Amino acid sequence: MYLPDFDYYAPESIGDVCRMLTEYEDSMILSGGTDVLPKMKNAVLAPKTLISLKRVILNEPGMKSISYEEGRGMVIGGACTHNELVFSEVLQSKYASVSHAAQSIAANQVRHAGTIAGNIINAVPSADLPPILIALNASVTLVGINGARSLSLESLFVGPGKTVIERDEVLTEVVIPDQAMTGSAYFKYGLRKAGALATVGVAAALQMEGNRILDIRLAFGAVAPVPMRAPQTESFLKGKEATEENLEAAAAIAHDECKPITDFRASEEYRRDLVGVYSKRAIRKAIADGHR
Repeated sequence: MYLPDFDYYAPESIGDVCRMLTEYEDSMILSGGTDVLPKMKNAVLAPKTLISLKRVILNEPGMKSISYEEGRGMVIGGACTHNELVFSEVLQSKYASVSHAAQSIAANQVRHAGTIAGNIINAVPSADLPPILIALNASVTLVGINGARSLSLESLFVGPGKTVIERDEVLTEVVIPDQAMTGSAYFKYGLRKAGALATVGVAAALQMEGNRILDIRLAFGAVAPVPMRAPQTESFLKGKEATEENLEAAAAIAHDECKPITDFRASEEYRRDLVGVYSKRAIRKAIADGHR
């Protein structure tokens, strides 16, 4: 299918992008294009104006950088592609779980073009990056015509395809803060071995003292309208030994705590069972990650 007609602009700065987003009501940002362009071809989206970040990225290198900043944490530019997350040595050294989650996204061609900002702002419940980033307490920086603001990634999502991002705002960076968590992990289940959307995604980040779980954050994808935390499961595990008995009990709590639906990928009960199984796997892997 062919793309519909549209106007195209490639402004030089983030400020110009924000201004154009308000000036042209029926407009969208074009960065990687792996979500926008296929939807336009299939008549799911029909924006009259596309505003490209191509020149902005050239003028603002931070949009494509992945670096560790002392006192702030890991700072990832919003235009970084999934493959740049996969192959970033600094990201792998501190949060290999994020690189692993990025590697599980679609096919190599998509990972080469798709961006971290796109994976977040499209607010697809099955997206792979939000669960692990939420487990790591990540925040995002949004820049609009009135300046910049920072908010937790967990608070960004409202519903499928909906966020609190204002019309004039651009997601410029993701920040994973310095924290006491010693290990993290992400696991997903899809209907194919590669390139599949998550039927269930589970992320864990935890702080260990010996075999005791001092703190833990669990986040689930594809089992609720938005990526969700698991406060009941977290509360049960905090302060407990990471024994098989406790992990089995936590899996049962996670099974009941998630809020899946039945669709063409899986039934509600199958998703609940997967959450239990993958919660145990993610916790075990996060413990092992902390002992690297």
